[in-house]
Amino acid sequence: MQTGPREIVTPYRPIPLTVPEGMKPNEFFNSAENLADLVQNNGLLRNPEGLLLYRKALGHSNIFDASIIYNTSQSILDPLGRPVRRTQVPASAKNVWNRMNQIIIEFMLERYPDPRAHLVLAGEASLDATWPLTSPGVPSIRMLHNHFIVFDQAQLRAAPLADPDNANLTDGGQHSLFQAHMGKVYRAFFARLDLAILRPCGDDSRRLALTGYPQGLPSWEIDGGAAALKSVRFWKEYDVILKGFLDFYRSFFHQVSTRNAPMLPDLHFPQLVEEALLFDNDFLQAAKQVRDRCIRDARYANAIRWQPAFKQIIYRDDQGDLIVTISQNSIGNAITELLGVVVKREPDAAAYALAEPALVEQLLEVRRRLVAADCGTGIATAQWGVD
Repeated sequence: MQTGPREIVTPYRPIPLTVPEGMKPNEFFNSAENLADLVQNNGLLRNPEGLLLYRKALGHSNIFDASIIYNTSQSILDPLGRPVRRTQVPASAKNVWNRMNQIIIEFMLERYPDPRAHLVLAGEASLDATWPLTSPGVPSIRMLHNHFIVFDQAQLRAAPLADPDNANLTDGGQHSLFQAHMGKVYRAFFARLDLAILRPCGDDSRRLALTGYPQGLPSWEIDGGAAALKSVRFWKEYDVILKGFLDFYRSFFHQVSTRNAPMLPDLHFPQLVEEALLFDNDFLQAAKQVRDRCIRDARYANAIRWQPAFKQIIYRDDQGDLIVTISQNSIGNAITELLGVVVKREPDAAAYALAEPALVEQLLEVRRRLVAADCGTGIATAQWGVD
């Protein structure tokens, strides 16, 4: 079997949404009106903390696919002012959100226990509004949300190879920037973070044999596996990974933007940044190279994500271990593409209808578990009621 990224086709039922005249679709998708429609047609559960569990109408997989969104569409009307990462979520909401994550991941692993048969992943995506609305790849909903996805390994094995030069798989060149010029300093920075449950993996040691991904990303094995997700310590360490990434990314592009810029005032690990980055010649040389190119190449400068963009996921590897990884930059790539899975969505109501009963049955079982754990109350739609 040839190793390489795979492209699968996922059918979906066309969504009967009318975008108001004069609006672009990605502008409408950020509106309170669209989020209300999401609740009414696909909502499964919500809670007073503002977290909404829903079925993905345009999903990645029809085996299992759901999301939780921190729905601030009606409390924060400015799409650019909404929380877009875990570190911006109030502690009370994050406590419930972490427990919801643990319960849903536990369900997926229980329902799909064999890593040879199913690929399981969960994680969240940065939705920073750092590009013009009209740019390609701009997120359609600027609110923090995460994904819970299961893929059939047989479908992946039978799928054709994806184009390895696909911009989403290569991260538009930003990924290679980190790897080619700052790989060692990047990993050395992470190595100094205070982690006990998350154990660093060797370079590329946790790639999936089928796709060869993730590629070049730092990764950590979760010591204790799924049981560790019930520990508060794990979720704190999961946040430490993100905070470290944010400090590294922001500090780097701060130096790209302004030569010899002072240390940012609101870092999570200021001493580590000062010692490991701002006095590191490789780090500052890479910033100079990017800065010089931005000055002479307008197209390159326009493609830079000046604010942190990332995907952070938990996935099950070929050995059955749970692994955490985080992308180094994101040029509109889907979360599945970190693992080398490119999803081509095609409208096909009949094909979707064949998969829908089993999918909905699982989503309703997940909802029952969440309600029992006091994580929210069920939502009734035209497709399902409330238990």
